Amino acid sequence: MRRRSRLQTEDSSIEEPFINLTPLIDVVFVVLISFMIIAPVLDIDSVDLAISGGTEKKEVQTGPISIIVHADNSIWFQGSKVSLAQLETLLKQERKKQPRAIPQLIHDRQAHFGTYQSVKNTLESIGFEQMDVILKPG
Repeated sequence: MRRRSRLQTEDSSIEEPFINLTPLIDVVFVVLISFMIIAPVLDIDSVDLAISGGTEKKEVQTGPISIIVHADNSIWFQGSKVSLAQLETLLKQERKKQPRAIPQLIHDRQAHFGTYQSVKNTLESIGFEQMDVILKPG
């Protein structure tokens, strides 16, 4: 009989480690709640795509401020080839003449995205709040 009691006491002394998950669950809830609060406040840029009108070709009408980026990433403003620095000075002059005009960016499909981003950043730095983007098929 002693042997049995001795075996039972040795087995009962081995305990499994106790892991308290309450702090982990609390942290997860705090992070979740912070994302729920911050998400509606975030300002995410989005582009609304136009509905495709089928396969018919339409003539692109240029606006009063027209910037064209060709497939070789050359920038054309009002029909003449310009550099990015020249574009900035010309756009500043146009902004003074036509403060409410919305510039049109006609971007070739084969041109790099970096060129588009540079032109967009230039327009924003000058103070234009909107621009029309027209994708030219490549």
